[in-house]
Amino acid sequence: MSMGTRAAVAASFNMSLDRKCVCPLVITHGGDQTVLSSKFQDRSNPAVARNYGDALLRFAERIPDGLVVFFPSYAYMSDIVSFWQDNAVLNELQERKLVFVETQDPVEASLAIANFRKGCDSGRGAVLLSVARGKAAEGIDFDGHYGRCVILFGVPFQYTESKTLRARMEYLRKNYQVREDDFLVFDAMRQAAQCVGRVIRNKKDYGVMVFADRRFSKHNLKSKLPKWIGQFLTDQNSDMQTATALGVARKFLLDMSQA
Repeated sequence: MSMGTRAAVAASFNMSLDRKCVCPLVITHGGDQTVLSSKFQDRSNPAVARNYGDALLRFAERIPDGLVVFFPSYAYMSDIVSFWQDNAVLNELQERKLVFVETQDPVEASLAIANFRKGCDSGRGAVLLSVARGKAAEGIDFDGHYGRCVILFGVPFQYTESKTLRARMEYLRKNYQVREDDFLVFDAMRQAAQCVGRVIRNKKDYGVMVFADRRFSKHNLKSKLPKWIGQFLTDQNSDMQTATALGVARKFLLDMSQA
């Protein structure tokens, strides 16, 4: 658009492989029925952070090899990880797998990703905590055993007070009649798909995709997922508790390992 090109209609196609190689799941509630959400007003709720930690511990214990976790922002990841540190979640997690954290420093981020791969290769398994729009989300493939499961804790909406973003949305509104909410939802779901899509890089890959936020169960968000993910997301798997989702994930991985 910045080059004066006209908007075009793009088609989205189903995945043309001969097997169900992705297992998308939407977790809306924790084990204690806490509603899971990264909405700003819920970010100070310790029950959400606790249930996110419980979900990660459960999946890390039962999912083999590599597990990649994405947060909407570095600030939110820092808050959640600090809570986990204070409440022994990280200690428990490190007993299950090696844990690495992507930082905003490009050198440190590259080192964390490299060590994550080494952890997976060692047979111990590893967890990478990273951020949507970060290095791991936009430039790294987690094919094979590096990405058997990816978890997205929250919807990756952009920070709406950014001057650059405000100017972009104003331009789209004036010149293309694109509403602010429509752009933000489209952009967030594009980023969500890019995050979870890191685990499917060739026809032999397979993986579990966990969307851990109640808003992902809503039609206005769920309908924006690309068809290659949406075709496998059933109504039954669009509103789940942690334990139920883990059971479905385990069965999927077992079936795929025997295929």
